Amino acid sequence: MQLDVVDLKSFYGSPLGTVAREMILRKVRQRWEDLAGLALLGLGYATPYLDTLRAGTERTIAFMPARQGIIAWPPGQLSAVSLVEGTDLPLRDQVVDRVLMIHALETSDDPAALMGEIWRILAPGGHVMLVVPNRRGPWARQDTTPFGHGQPFSKRQVTELLRQALFTPTHWDEALFVPPIPRSFFLRTALAWERLGASLPLPFGGVYLVEATKQVYRPALSGRAARVRGLLQPILVPSGGTAAGRKS
Repeated sequence: MQLDVVDLKSFYGSPLGTVAREMILRKVRQRWEDLAGLALLGLGYATPYLDTLRAGTERTIAFMPARQGIIAWPPGQLSAVSLVEGTDLPLRDQVVDRVLMIHALETSDDPAALMGEIWRILAPGGHVMLVVPNRRGPWARQDTTPFGHGQPFSKRQVTELLRQALFTPTHWDEALFVPPIPRSFFLRTALAWERLGASLPLPFGGVYLVEATKQVYRPALSGRAARVRGLLQPILVPSGGTAAGRKS
């Protein structure tokens, strides 16, 4: 089930949503401490996280699934968000350095095709961060939060999906050990829950955070023409390079 953007915005405006954002963002920042000069894409409903991560980036844009709906972002500035189809992202090949996917994979009709598009737009050496509900965690069992909608994943399922899309996992983590209960006691002690959960060898976090990098060499896709489209220029092609080649 694809949540409406209004429901997602309402959740992140609530005390429980604020805590969830802080606990997840804490883990993301541990891996992506400095994004200065990089092109960052948020896919799904990532804008609550991009507000913090976009500082210093070369550019930051947000893509939201067409069925989800869209809200303007950033507030009071030129819009950097667009509605998209997950299997046909409006970007050129190899133009993004980092991709944060949250509330995206579990609601996709075709996760394999979605990851194929991420592979296409990600620059060599780029990284994708998947935030997906843990099927064994309590958050996936409560439909009162966005993490209780769509298809939750096991670690094995995520690994297989990445392998088929020619990604190599480089880091695994978990977050949201705090129960999904909007009571003041749990909200006040959320960080203690996270530290306790991370110290135990039990995979009961609410979400997996999986960082992966693309395998640079991909088998040729028979019958599929190269696509040139989108908003960004390929970051590995110097401006004017084509013209210089013609002169030579």
